[in-house]
Amino acid sequence: MSLVSYQQARSWADEIAAATARKSMPPWFADPSIGHFANDPSLTAEQIATLSAWAKAKAPMGRPADGPPPKLWLEGWNIARPDAIVQMPQPVAIPARGDIEYTYEIAPTHFQENRWVQMSEVRPSAPQHVHHAVVYIRPPDSNWLRHAPVGVPFTASSLTDPQERREAHETTSDLLLVYAPGSSPDQWPDGMAKFVPAGSDLVFQMHYIANGHAAHDQTRVGLVFAKTTPQQRVITLQLNNHALIIPPEADNFRVEVAGTLPNDAVLLSFFPHMHLRGKRFEYDIIHADGTVEPLLWTDYHFHWQLSYRLAEPRPLKAGTKLRAVAWYDNSRANPHNPDPEATVTWGDQSYQEMMVGFFDVAVPANVDKWQFFIRNKVEEKLGSPQR
Repeated sequence: MSLVSYQQARSWADEIAAATARKSMPPWFADPSIGHFANDPSLTAEQIATLSAWAKAKAPMGRPADGPPPKLWLEGWNIARPDAIVQMPQPVAIPARGDIEYTYEIAPTHFQENRWVQMSEVRPSAPQHVHHAVVYIRPPDSNWLRHAPVGVPFTASSLTDPQERREAHETTSDLLLVYAPGSSPDQWPDGMAKFVPAGSDLVFQMHYIANGHAAHDQTRVGLVFAKTTPQQRVITLQLNNHALIIPPEADNFRVEVAGTLPNDAVLLSFFPHMHLRGKRFEYDIIHADGTVEPLLWTDYHFHWQLSYRLAEPRPLKAGTKLRAVAWYDNSRANPHNPDPEATVTWGDQSYQEMMVGFFDVAVPANVDKWQFFIRNKVEEKLGSPQR
């Protein structure tokens, strides 16, 4: 439903009061005792009480003169007006039923000069079919998927080169951003931005789901460029564990992975990703003496896959050990569970599982992702997050 105007919201007054009272809206799942996050939309007790009283009073309109000025919405975007829009060149046909292999489409940016992207937003044209999307930055000197077709949809199995079939699912290319239901656009603070070299392509990795209705999707991404060259480059890293094996009926199955930072960085935000059996996710620092410092503990909701942006970015030294821990509910008590009798392993489809702890860090502007992973001799044997 739309809640932009009073007339639209009034008919939902009782539902609004009930949803806010049980704190299911606005959606936010982080443990409030751990960390502070800039994008926390949680309502105060006073705000919840006000909504309840408003509903009980039959949702009066109030005086228009006391309201804020009308918000000017930019049609189609939740970021500032994009300086550039990169769209998948061709629409993808989505079948009504069946599993859909990850679909890729390479879109040239045609950027004649290097660009620093301070805001970005993914907009699928058929969002009801998009399980998630990852947009990668492929610089002109990258060999990743160089024999794949440009400007037309393809899948890993359609590639003729066996190595490129494997590479479709494994790349060290940096992410521009990740999209999933409930996720918000990327908006970096002044002085920080993602870097897109001149002549780069954007590689759209689309995970579509069938819902009984055939459709077409032609996803696009809007980009807002930094006005000046930033001092810090934002790169996206991840902690993941492909070796998960979740037993049948397990209601609290734990999976973890840890790694150390190869160089100093500033921690900015988290984005956990799981599938239908996802239950909880946490990020921690493991100190040298074995003590655990929690950074984020959050319940997981497949239909509201949120990012968590630190209110105060956290400087971290090289060698800092980061850990991600995920819990899964493969029991019959999980209303989203497609098959509690299945042994569940890693896989692309939503009835399989993933364990990915994305996190964003800021590094000096002249350091790219490859350079960031060059360790000094002290750190080189300690392991690291995935690229």
